[in-house]
Amino acid sequence: MTGMLSQPPKSAPHAEETSVRATRTTLGAAADAARVALRRGREHLLSLQHADGWWKGELATNVTMDAEDVMLRHFLGIRTREQTEETARWIRSQQRDDGAWPTFHGGAGDVSTTIEAYVALRLAGDEPAAPHMRAAARFVTAAGGVEASRVFTRIWLALFGQWPWERLPAIPPELVLLPPWMPFNVYDFACWARQTIVPLSVVYALRPVRDLGFTIDELRTGTPPPARPRLASRAGLLHRLDRLAAGYERVRLRSVRSHALRRAAEWIIARQEADGSWGGIQPPWVYSLMALHLLGYPLDHPVLRAGLGGLDRFTVRESTPSGPVRRIEACQSPVWDTALAVTALADAGLPADHPALVRAGGWLLGQEIRVCGDWAVRRRDAPAGGWAFEFDNDQYPDTDDTAEVMLALRRAAVPAGPATRRAVDWLSAMQSRDGGWAAFDIDNTRAVVADLPFCDFGEVTDPPSADVTAHVVEALCAEGLAGSRAVQRGVAWLLRAQEPDGSWFGRWGTNHVYGTAAVLPALVAAGMDPQHPALVRGVHWLLAHQNADGGWGEDPRSYRDPAWIGRGASTASQTAWALLALHACGRHQGPAALRAARWLADTQLPDGGWDEPQHTGTGFPGDFSINYGLYRLVFPVSALGRILAGDAGEPGGGTS
Repeated sequence: MTGMLSQPPKSAPHAEETSVRATRTTLGAAADAARVALRRGREHLLSLQHADGWWKGELATNVTMDAEDVMLRHFLGIRTREQTEETARWIRSQQRDDGAWPTFHGGAGDVSTTIEAYVALRLAGDEPAAPHMRAAARFVTAAGGVEASRVFTRIWLALFGQWPWERLPAIPPELVLLPPWMPFNVYDFACWARQTIVPLSVVYALRPVRDLGFTIDELRTGTPPPARPRLASRAGLLHRLDRLAAGYERVRLRSVRSHALRRAAEWIIARQEADGSWGGIQPPWVYSLMALHLLGYPLDHPVLRAGLGGLDRFTVRESTPSGPVRRIEACQSPVWDTALAVTALADAGLPADHPALVRAGGWLLGQEIRVCGDWAVRRRDAPAGGWAFEFDNDQYPDTDDTAEVMLALRRAAVPAGPATRRAVDWLSAMQSRDGGWAAFDIDNTRAVVADLPFCDFGEVTDPPSADVTAHVVEALCAEGLAGSRAVQRGVAWLLRAQEPDGSWFGRWGTNHVYGTAAVLPALVAAGMDPQHPALVRGVHWLLAHQNADGGWGEDPRSYRDPAWIGRGASTASQTAWALLALHACGRHQGPAALRAARWLADTQLPDGGWDEPQHTGTGFPGDFSINYGLYRLVFPVSALGRILAGDAGEPGGGTS
C-alpha cells in the first residue's frame, strides 16, 4: 500500500532483509484488507442514498426526547395508548442496571433524564412498585431527588402540578420586547436557546397545571434548596436579579404583559419552518406548541396542525422482539450527511460525473438558503447564502454546514459556481471580531447570560469554535482564498486556540480528537508547513492517544473530566478523524496509520458498515451528546479512500 508505511533503510544483511520482507508482507496484507474494506464501505454508502439524492442517518440522543413527547401529548390532550406503549417500550429498553437513564452510551445515570423517563412510564401505566420503577426511584432519591433536577425538568413537573411555579427561576415574556442592543435581549442567546426561551417565557407567564392522575412523591427527598451564591459574585448578582424579576410578576402592568405575550406569539409564529418545526430541533418545538396553545390557538389552527404533523417525520418506529418501539429524533441532519457522503464517495474514487454525486450535488444546490434569518439581526448588510442542517431550516443556516457543502460541491459535476460565490460572501460576513467563526451567529459571546438561574443546562451562547473555524478556513482555501484576510485571521485564531497539550477542543464533535482532526487539515490547506511546531504538536497529541488496538476514541466525559481527554473505546468515526488528520500532515505512511487502517478493516461489519453505539457528536458539551447514524460510515470511507489514493488496484481518490 503505497504511502502507508515507509520502509527502513537496508543495513545488516540477513536479519535486516528478513525484517524488510516481513514489513512488506504486513504492508501487503494491510493494503489488501483496506482496499476490501473501502470497496465494501463505498458500496454500502451508495446503497443508502435516497432516490432524490440525499442521505440521512438517524440522529440518536437519549430518552429525554421520548419522555417529553409523551408529556407534551398528555399536556395537549392528544396522547394515545398505542403511542404511549410503543414509546414506553423504547424507554424501558434503555434503562441501566442501576435503574437510571444516561445521556449517552456508556455514561453514568442522569437524575433529570431519569425523572422524566419515570414520569413518562407512569403515564404508560407502570406502577411504582414494579422492580424497574423501584430501581429508578432509588437512583433518583440517592442523587438528591427532584430537588436536584435541572430547571427544565422542574418546568415539566410544574406543568403537571408536581413542582411549584413560584420556585422556578423567572423567565418574563417582556424579554422579547428588549431591543438587540440591550443586555439580556433574546439575541444575546444562541439561536437554539432564544427559540426555547421565548415560548418558555409564555408558559412561565401563564403557569398552567394539567392533571397527571398521580403524584411522584416517591422521588422527593425534602432537600432544601442550595444557598444563594455570594452577592459579590456575578452569579449572586444575577440570582438577586432573578428574584426581582419574580417580584415583578406581582406588580407588572397588565397592558405591558399583554403586549409582550402578543409579541412573543408573533415572534414564535414568524420562526416556524416549512415542515412545521421550530429550528428543526425538539426543545423549541414542544415549547412553542404549548405556548401557542396556551395563548388560545386551537389544535386545528394551521400553525399547530403543521407543528404536530411535522413531528411524524421525526418519529422512528421499528419492530423488536418485545414489540414495536417508537422514538423521537431531536433533530435531523440530511444536508450535513449528504455533504459528508459526497466527499466520502469522491475520496473513495467515484468520479465527479458519477450519477450518485450528480444527484446529490443537484439536491444540495436546491437546499441553498436565499432568505435572511435571525443571523441578519446583527449582520443586516450581509447577503443571504449558505446551507442549514436539516430539510427545512431556512431561518438558521449555519457556517459549518455551509463549509462542508462547499467542499462537497467541488467533488460533483454540478453548476455550483453562483451558489458557492454567495456562500463565500456570507461566510466572510459571518466572521466574528476575534477572527473565528461560530455556527449560527456572529459575536454571540455575552457569557453573563449563562449565569442566569434558568440557564443550568447546555450552552446558551454561540462563540467561535475550533472545529467550525477550521471547516470554514478549509472551505475558503478550496475556493482559492488562502491568502485572504479572512483566512489569515481564521488561521491566527486557530493557532491561539490550541490547547497547551497540542490538541484543539471540539465543540460539535467528541472532543479533542474531533477538534484536532478538523484543525490540522485546515492549517495545511491554508499553506502551513506540516513541520510547523503547532502542527507537529497536534500530530504528536494524536499519536500519543492512539489506543492499543490501533483505533482512536474519546468519551463524552472528557467535556467535564480532563482525565478523559483523548480516552475512550475505539470508534470508527474517531479513528477515521485521526487518520484524515495524519493524511493531511503527510503522516499516513507510519505505523500508526497502518494500525488504524487495519483496525477499520478488521472491525467492519458484513454489510460494509461499522458498529458504533457511542455518541461521538455533540449538541451541548457535557450535557447533550449525539450519535450520528452515518458518521460510522462516511468518515471511514473518506479516510481509507484518501490513504489509498494512488495505490495499485484502487481507482484513485484525491482529497478535498
